[in-house]
Amino acid sequence: MSSFGTTTTGFDHGFHGDDAMKILERFRLDGQIGVVTGGGKGIGRGIAIGLAQAGADVAVAARTREDIESVAEEIRALGRKAIAVVTDATKREDLENLASTTARELGTVTIWVNNAGGIPDATPRYLVKTPEESWDAQIDLNLKAVWLGATVAARQMSEKGGAIVNISSRAAYGPHAKNGPYAAAKAAVNSLTGSLANELAPKIRVNAVAPGPIPTQNFIECSGIESDQQRQKTLELFNIPLKRYGSEEDVAAAVVYMASPASAWVTGQCLYVTGGR
Repeated sequence: MSSFGTTTTGFDHGFHGDDAMKILERFRLDGQIGVVTGGGKGIGRGIAIGLAQAGADVAVAARTREDIESVAEEIRALGRKAIAVVTDATKREDLENLASTTARELGTVTIWVNNAGGIPDATPRYLVKTPEESWDAQIDLNLKAVWLGATVAARQMSEKGGAIVNISSRAAYGPHAKNGPYAAAKAAVNSLTGSLANELAPKIRVNAVAPGPIPTQNFIECSGIESDQQRQKTLELFNIPLKRYGSEEDVAAAVVYMASPASAWVTGQCLYVTGGR
């Protein structure tokens, strides 16, 4: 049974005892090779470790070697293989090096997570007050990097197939005060995801995961909510039905689902992980 293809033909989609893959086994990633951009800290670190916990070997990519080496060590401690590859996700040559290095040292890539993103200078701005260079930097990091990563991944997966997961954001869903460039880029990621899913089917699935508020380092720097009291007050303003911020593990679990055989009949979708917001 292919990990990423269809599992049955015709109209027979029922369970058949020992012949059917057990439900929990469908979430396993044993034998898979994953790549995570922006994997050195925050959500990216959580995703990389989550993939490893599910059984994948992982290439951790980001611009800071110290960060990705640390995450790679955490993965090796779980008994999985890991490499750290210094990568600027906005540069095609860096992504191509990431793909070729991963193939050479771990094996053919079957999972690629385009996670690199954020606000480069940690300064939220109104759209009409955004300098052109800041706009370009946000579009490059949050949209161009996803497009480049997906095109490089698609070539790697052309024979065996695979799953591409793009990290979007709740900000993509409607107006977002003082964060317009980021929100616009993430909305474009959702559109890109649907188009890629259509182009790359049936061998490659493409989905997105859109987190809500998660107090990562970048989130704290951008929002300025450093104290516990400030975080609690801001949490109340977000009006999240589940009454808490999200965690890296919340996002990692969603990515594991989108990367695994459990979502074998899911493509072109965006899963919002937002606590109900």
